[in-house]
Amino acid sequence: MNIDWVLITRLVIAGLLGAVIGLEREIRAKEAGVRTHFIVALGSAIFMIISQFGFGDKFHDVARVAAQVVSGIGFIGAGVIIFQKNAVRGVTTAAGLWVAAAIGMACGDGMYAVAVSATLLTLFCLEIMHVVNLYYSEKLVDVTLVPPVGYDPLSLPDKLKELHLDLEKFAYSSGRIHLSLRMRQKTALKRLQDMMGALEGFTIEDIN
Repeated sequence: MNIDWVLITRLVIAGLLGAVIGLEREIRAKEAGVRTHFIVALGSAIFMIISQFGFGDKFHDVARVAAQVVSGIGFIGAGVIIFQKNAVRGVTTAAGLWVAAAIGMACGDGMYAVAVSATLLTLFCLEIMHVVNLYYSEKLVDVTLVPPVGYDPLSLPDKLKELHLDLEKFAYSSGRIHLSLRMRQKTALKRLQDMMGALEGFTIEDIN
């Protein structure tokens, strides 16, 4: 049995490049990590190789198999997208899987320069946007507070305004105050600590 080291090299490179993107996602504690991206890229490369060499001269339409990979990877991507607390999460990871599939297909076709370039560009985008989001993006922080006995909950919004906190939602039920505060990601923890220092007698029951 002859071993085609050229095709094996394509598989190895595809898996490694997919794993590099997966490593970045795993470091960020996202839904799909090294194993998922590795397998997606490797599988896409296998499909490309099969479409090129697996059918001999009887059937040689590379585009048909490639098109099925492009549409089929959407099912895996949809599996990592979740809707939680009025927010959609996992879209970036799903897009990463889609790109990993494309990188695997490029490797399967022997287009190493394209595959490596796509990997570097993907990592550049993910890392740059992570830094930008950390310093400049905002998020909603949901906090449930237990006020001290006798405290008028309706006076809290004015107090938060004095603390220069951006209050999005306010609700009071069953002796609990529910807040949604808009904060920058980088300073959110410190702002919460300052808020609790200014609200004497309050305790945090839950935070998301």
